[in-house]
Amino acid sequence: MELLTIGAFARASRLSPKALRLYDELGLLTPARVDPVSGYRFYAPDQLDRARLVAWLRRLGMPLARIRRVCALDPADAAVEVRAYWAQVEADTAARRNLATFLVEQLSGKDTTMTVALRYALRTDRGLVRDSNQDFGYAGERLLAVADGFGARGEPLSSMAIDTLAPLDTAIPAGELLNTLADAVHRAGTAVGDYLSAHPADECSGTTLTALVLSGSRLGLVHVGDARVYLLRGGELFRITHDHTVVQSMIAEGRLTEEEAVSHPQRSMLVRALHGKAVEPDLALHDALPGDRYLLCSDGLHTVVPQADVLEVLESAVDPEEATRRLVELANGNGGPDNVVCVVADVIPA
Repeated sequence: MELLTIGAFARASRLSPKALRLYDELGLLTPARVDPVSGYRFYAPDQLDRARLVAWLRRLGMPLARIRRVCALDPADAAVEVRAYWAQVEADTAARRNLATFLVEQLSGKDTTMTVALRYALRTDRGLVRDSNQDFGYAGERLLAVADGFGARGEPLSSMAIDTLAPLDTAIPAGELLNTLADAVHRAGTAVGDYLSAHPADECSGTTLTALVLSGSRLGLVHVGDARVYLLRGGELFRITHDHTVVQSMIAEGRLTEEEAVSHPQRSMLVRALHGKAVEPDLALHDALPGDRYLLCSDGLHTVVPQADVLEVLESAVDPEEATRRLVELANGNGGPDNVVCVVADVIPA
């Protein structure tokens, strides 16, 4: 088989010679032969498919380290990996689009959004199986939050996380909202780590933490773990958080369906939580419109109450107090296998 020079291979693959030399150094696309005297690289024609794949993935913006993983997979698994990468890109783009819109309005002096208020209710319940309640919540004029503790130290940790966020129930300028939330979660993580160092346990302990903070007519969202935030708007129910669990990662990668995840043995295994180590929370901005109804809840609710039932309650309940009561009753009516905390809040004109 006749080998191609680096120039000929570059033209055929639409990669520059400079890029080919870089991919060789990284072990991503190794030449078939390198002249021992001149160091000139030669490539086999059957390397073109891999080179073209690398070129396409680079055009997607995929990092080189991830491209290396994709190239090592068989075609079916490579397709799953590309799908998972692009799903994350779209999610990140949507979050940045909201932030960009906000910044444009602020910098151009065109922020004409109205100020709104929240009408809210909080309910927590031990459930029918657990001996204690490790779920805590907070509902105030500007802050809504839930935390779900786990492990031997779960109860004090979830309470600690909520206490750390409680000072955010105050007026925060919209431009400082996301940074303030990120700092608060960092402080909560530090407090959790300090407590675990002082009170070690044989099993892993920690807590999830999910919160919304209102500023003007915008809600800043911070999220770590598998509690969820749902939005009822215009008769439709939207889930605006992403579970940080093993099975959710498998769903995103196309390895598992939503239906299969319900009974998967690892459905509660977290990949992100406050447990004494550094963690990166999800942060996002959302517009709050009069008529919106938000639900924040721990997995003790959303794993046993079908989404259709959640929608029915949120649509028909006359106020947040009724909604939280009925949702907890549904969880216990379906066996109450876990603690439950839920916050329901209506967005109303200020």
